[in-house]
Amino acid sequence: MGRGRRGFLDDLSRLPWPVALAVGVVGYAGIRHGVPAFFARQDGPFAHALANASASLAPLAWMFLAACALCALAAFANARKRRRLLDTRTGLDSLAAIDWRDFERLVGEAFRRQGYSVEETGLGGADGGIDLILRKHGQRTLVQCKQWRREKVPVNVVREMYGLLAHHGAHAVRIATVGGFTQDAARFAHGKPIELIDGATLLTMIRDVQRADRTPASAPTPMPAPRIEPAFAIATPAVAATPDCPRCGSAMVERTNRRANSTFWGCTTFPACRGTR
Repeated sequence: MGRGRRGFLDDLSRLPWPVALAVGVVGYAGIRHGVPAFFARQDGPFAHALANASASLAPLAWMFLAACALCALAAFANARKRRRLLDTRTGLDSLAAIDWRDFERLVGEAFRRQGYSVEETGLGGADGGIDLILRKHGQRTLVQCKQWRREKVPVNVVREMYGLLAHHGAHAVRIATVGGFTQDAARFAHGKPIELIDGATLLTMIRDVQRADRTPASAPTPMPAPRIEPAFAIATPAVAATPDCPRCGSAMVERTNRRANSTFWGCTTFPACRGTR
């Protein structure tokens, strides 16, 4: 069975809590001050009566603000519950242990942490239908969640979702399940904008977003220390390379001619070789 039509406050509680609170503040200002200001510009006794009814509209304005504040509180609690629901999943058994409503919330939170805008439509239910609508980069994706562990999703479910894809003018379809899909379902989805997410794939996606949340932001790369150039260059005497002997090619050593009081290069194999430079 489906889940019925939702009201304004129910829809508001499904939005991010700052949005619900902002709606309450704007609504309060509109009821308390906007309505009298609008009718002050109109003619007629009824309009003048409403223009002077700012004080009498105050209780209604406060009631609207209080209702929106409660919706914001519910939205905050739901968001926290969804985060805890995803963070505590450790394996396929933990995916199968929750009920189908929490399974939908779990799948939606996994996509939400990947940067998608997630709408819980209320059009599906335990028996199927569109459970989530994903939006990202101008693309709209329909999602159906099947918390089937022992049964494989048959081809008729995939066909139905493909029909909803064309009916709603969406760009893609995704079907998530704890178990798997039949071969007919996989063959039908091949080559179409249909993604079949089995239990192993879903668990990998959940672990990826869990790991991404635990990974701290990378520290900024430190700037290299400034290089201080000396005020003047210090001349370093060049070290002469040891030459090779012109006769045998062996290394040479510096020697001193005591008679002429001069230096020269002599072969290290002297007296076997008398090569000099």
